[in-house]
Amino acid sequence: MYNHATKNYQCPICLAVKGIENEHTMIKQDDIFYRDDLVMALINFKFVGNNPGHVIVAPLKHYENLYDLPEKEAMRIMKIAKEVSIALKKSRNCDGVMILQNNEPASEQHAFHYHMHLFSRFENGKLHENISNFRVSEAKERKVFSKAMKEYFKNDKRNMEG
Repeated sequence: MYNHATKNYQCPICLAVKGIENEHTMIKQDDIFYRDDLVMALINFKFVGNNPGHVIVAPLKHYENLYDLPEKEAMRIMKIAKEVSIALKKSRNCDGVMILQNNEPASEQHAFHYHMHLFSRFENGKLHENISNFRVSEAKERKVFSKAMKEYFKNDKRNMEG
């Protein structure tokens, strides 16, 4: 329903799910800090303004957008988004967390695989002013953020699989 991917679309998120690293993904396996039977969470390769290392949570199975996303995956994504938000608060000492999710080209959806962005927010951080001001980061830059998130999820006592 309401799909926009071309016939031969190479989904960068599906490639990452399969462990493929190439110019179409920009996603490295080291970027992925959480994975279960339904979803994964990773550090985005786009560093936005003065807010580097935001997180993407996506289902492992391909669904182009929110309209196609089954409730089971949606519920798990929200559960992990909550955990990621808490991890961002603890690991980055941020003042808040912003969730962004785009559907269809009119909303600036670029990867046609449902995914949710989570940004750590800081007082006077001006993220909205810089949302289009991004740069492609190096894998080694993302590794620092991914490592911190992996530590949180490894050491957290809650049942993450529930």
